[in-house]
Amino acid sequence: MKAIVTVVGKDRVGIIATVCTQLANFNINVLDISQTVMDGYFTMIMVTEISQANAPIQELAGKMEAMGNDMGVSIRIQREDIFDAMHRI
Repeated sequence: MKAIVTVVGKDRVGIIATVCTQLANFNINVLDISQTVMDGYFTMIMVTEISQANAPIQELAGKMEAMGNDMGVSIRIQREDIFDAMHRI
């Protein structure tokens, strides 16, 4: 099962490394990643594989959100089907 991870906030050193390290700790594989910095603001979207994750997605979402709060960025993780349904035009 795939999940979409989004990260948005003021740019600083280590955002990608910190997020990817935490995902690896959860046994989540990053399949695709896109990131940019616009006028000092960092945005990233990642497609991940969560079928082998060592925690349910609700727990992952809570821990990633808390980590984002500590870092001063917003981090969200959603199942791909939920993400697609929410962003369908």
